[in-house]
Amino acid sequence: MSNARRIAKNTTVLFIATIIGYIFAFFTNMYSARYLGADGFGIISLALAITGIFGIFTDLGLNTLTVREVSRNKGLRDKFVSNTLLMKILLSFLTFGLVVITVNILNYQQTVSNVVYLITLSVIFGGIYAVFNSIFQAEEKMEYISIGNILNCALLFLGVIIAIYYQMEIIVFAAMYVIVSVLVLLYTATAYLWKHHLPQLKIDLNFWKPTLKEALPFGITAVFVNIYFWISSVMLSFMDGTEAVGWYNAAYRLILFFIGLITVYMTSIFPAMSSFYKTSSKSLKFAYERSFKYLLITSIPIAVGTTLISDRIILLVYGSGYIPAIIALQIMVWTLVFMFINTLSGYLMGSINQQMAVTKISAIGAIINVALNIVLIPTWGYVGSSIATVLTEFSFFPLFMYIIVRANYINGKTVLKILPKILLANLIMAIFVMYFKDINLILLVISATVVYLISLYLSRSIDDVDIKLLKSIILKNDDN
Repeated sequence: MSNARRIAKNTTVLFIATIIGYIFAFFTNMYSARYLGADGFGIISLALAITGIFGIFTDLGLNTLTVREVSRNKGLRDKFVSNTLLMKILLSFLTFGLVVITVNILNYQQTVSNVVYLITLSVIFGGIYAVFNSIFQAEEKMEYISIGNILNCALLFLGVIIAIYYQMEIIVFAAMYVIVSVLVLLYTATAYLWKHHLPQLKIDLNFWKPTLKEALPFGITAVFVNIYFWISSVMLSFMDGTEAVGWYNAAYRLILFFIGLITVYMTSIFPAMSSFYKTSSKSLKFAYERSFKYLLITSIPIAVGTTLISDRIILLVYGSGYIPAIIALQIMVWTLVFMFINTLSGYLMGSINQQMAVTKISAIGAIINVALNIVLIPTWGYVGSSIATVLTEFSFFPLFMYIIVRANYINGKTVLKILPKILLANLIMAIFVMYFKDINLILLVISATVVYLISLYLSRSIDDVDIKLLKSIILKNDDN
């Protein structure tokens, strides 16, 4: 199978699973937010934010390192599985301890604390089954990851519906996260055992030390990235209250849907990029440049379109109780443009063993985000937090580009050549959306997408290389 077809196959499988999963997640968030109200939804969001920050300590970069190394050498599979499982069990105690300390320092109410503890347990179980998923990813067996993701979202949706039907308290909603994570762990372990034997769990300290040392830059990077992703909710909780957290996260959860798109793509392409680093620098540069272009083509219209119809989206999903979230969505959606490219750049640098540079950039971004939140939240509340999110992601961009252009993985002239064409196509789409804004929302989105695609074609944003690549995927030509 050609490189292009393999990446396309894995991306398609994960994309379909992501769409199905996000359909469940969409209704889970919608019903939860409406039932719990902004304050209750804010508590759940706060718990997810805290565990999002500390959950990385269950991993410390081991998953990413496993994918990179096993994709290069399949013979390392058993050694990584047996040792990372043991390491993660020990790291789970560290994670839970850090969460308990943090919750007590922040002096949350008992209900909030209990919700945080339960969701922490779900994150711990998730960290354990991620060991098996990292092997599936390294072997490019994305269908097993996809089934697990769908199962997770579907079961959580079912749990929320049951909790709402029986009019249960918020603590039951948190308990559902734990139950679902245990069930997904059972599925993932069973799928792994079906494909492979379970290696003997044996402590190999000679393996642990260099592995943790090599994985730590990935882990530290993830710590800073997660601080950037989730610290706003934590800071809002004690500077502006949980209701503000609810409004902020009503918009943020919609943004996470699109973040899932780039995650799907990078999950598919990372093993190939890691392999290209050892086999073909030309293929690696080609993969990065084309991905850069396609992510611009994808992210800019999402930002433009969402900005123009954000009021209709918020009212449709959450109802009039979340009208304050409209402006947050209009601001935060522009994070996606920079986030798509920055995520791609970060994965590229990880694939070429430059993870320490990513760590340093992520640290700078986390510091900027905290500083901006401290300055902006007292004056503008959740709106200030939204602005901080966009400015932080923007600050990453020139840092990544400086390193990657110098390493000659992208030609700056190529970007400058294609960007005006993409912007022109977006301008045409924006005019169409503004003119027909009041028609049926689904019809509007579909029609605007068609207008945008036609504009891309007429502006020659899609060139002969793109068409040739598409043909190689469809017709199974091995062009790479």
